[in-house]
Amino acid sequence: MTNPLYDAYAVLHRVYGGGAYLKQALSETPIEPSARARTAKLCYGVLENDRYLDFCIRSFAPKSPKLPVRILLKVALYMLLFLDKPRYMVADNAVSLVKKMGKGGAAGFVNAFLRAFDAEKLRLPAGEEGLALRCSWPDFAVRRVCAQYGGEAEEILRPRPARTFVRFADAAAEQKHRAAERGERTPFPLVWAFSSFRREEGYDRGEYTFQSVGSVAICAAVDPCAQLLDACAAPGGKSVLLAAKCGRVTACELHPHRARLIESYCARMGVGNVDVVCRDSSLFEPAYEGKFDAVLVDAPCSGSGVAGENPDIKLFRKEEDIAALAAVQRRLLANCARYVRPGGSLYYSTCSFFGEENDGAVAAFLEGNGGFAPAPLDSPLGCRPARFGLQFLPHLSMGAGFYVAKLTRK
Repeated sequence: MTNPLYDAYAVLHRVYGGGAYLKQALSETPIEPSARARTAKLCYGVLENDRYLDFCIRSFAPKSPKLPVRILLKVALYMLLFLDKPRYMVADNAVSLVKKMGKGGAAGFVNAFLRAFDAEKLRLPAGEEGLALRCSWPDFAVRRVCAQYGGEAEEILRPRPARTFVRFADAAAEQKHRAAERGERTPFPLVWAFSSFRREEGYDRGEYTFQSVGSVAICAAVDPCAQLLDACAAPGGKSVLLAAKCGRVTACELHPHRARLIESYCARMGVGNVDVVCRDSSLFEPAYEGKFDAVLVDAPCSGSGVAGENPDIKLFRKEEDIAALAAVQRRLLANCARYVRPGGSLYYSTCSFFGEENDGAVAAFLEGNGGFAPAPLDSPLGCRPARFGLQFLPHLSMGAGFYVAKLTRK
């Protein structure tokens, strides 16, 4: 039997040691199919709790171990603390693996550490420092969330069990895959949440697709129209869903390989009214001026609201990234506003709960664009009104954090 720590260690070494994103590392690491679900659970769990696990190691290790041993200890601690695995099993497998890694000199330390570790003896700091460790977020993110949301900060930041959201093509596919027996209904038709959902041939036949509840909620906020521009469209989920209620969708994507993803997504789901264009939506295109009834700018952002699906965000995101992303967001809004016909709508969305990227971006846009005015929005998914749009938060919105605003051209 394969050592249960091995595959998780191999994947996480690519993340911690090589800077790979978790989904990329999982896809590029050879893993036996029978072990893939277990490995993904371990890797997601370790990254979701990275800072807390680091604190555990610092609290019981006389000095910081080198990266390979530190990764191994994080996997082992996650199994002990969050999966309730027997200590002897975890310690024996960790020692066996460290020897196979050619680091037999560390075997004694690993064994002693795992047998001595006692979570009851941990003493977390108070205040924001303790919150950052408990929820494993960077200090800057905790400061921002505490300042913006006060006593809700821990509910917003705490790790949550991962869920998979599936959107079925029609009621027949929904029934065929026994959604009502296996999943939790969302407020949106044909969209369900599952604790696990294994992809099979129905995906390739277009019977269903994987689409986050945030992505679906943003599409639900867009009114039907004849001509819609999806300015930042990859991987294509929003374009495909919006094509069902818009006459024609123009899907823009900067990178050719991601533009091809949109084309293949449309082909798989049998959608023929999406035109995929490879171009930079922050640069003006004269042919688009005043052409569209609606423009959706789902802007590049910090991704803070989808850290549950992409826990490496908490590992790699830096405070200076927020200001750089805000500049991109404002350029996109200012340029794409020129493509909205008089009386048309400009929609702005992010998968972030940081105000600077949301209401802050809309406020900056409106200061320089008096021809637009905020328009009311509502949603069947739990959320709260922000100054200009709707703010969705993980503890209100089925685990997702995102934002959407609607601006009407006068």
